[in-house]
Amino acid sequence: MEIYDTANRLSEEIKNSEQFKKLKKSKETLFSDPKKKELIEEFEKLKQEVQLMEIRRQNNQEIDEEDKKVKVAKLYNVLIENKDIKEYFDYEIEFSKLMADINKIIGDAIKEVF
Repeated sequence: MEIYDTANRLSEEIKNSEQFKKLKKSKETLFSDPKKKELIEEFEKLKQEVQLMEIRRQNNQEIDEEDKKVKVAKLYNVLIENKDIKEYFDYEIEFSKLMADINKIIGDAIKEVF
């Protein structure tokens, strides 16, 4: 059971991290504005579609990737002109880096068995 206690402590540490707090606050602020929320959700949807296209491409499936990639890039460029949205994206990157570092530490600890 000790490992679950450690996992729960890690969960609390993540929630109390500056990266998490800044991202959460920024998201709450942005998503209180319906127009900004819609734009960000549209961007996230397009981004997911591009990621799916990458998976299909890796599996040698036919795709029309340029159109969506161009749309994502154009929308991103429009969105980052807004200070609040750019800040939100920057906080997303910071939080993603934190999570990647944590995952690497855990992955390094268990790589002997995988």
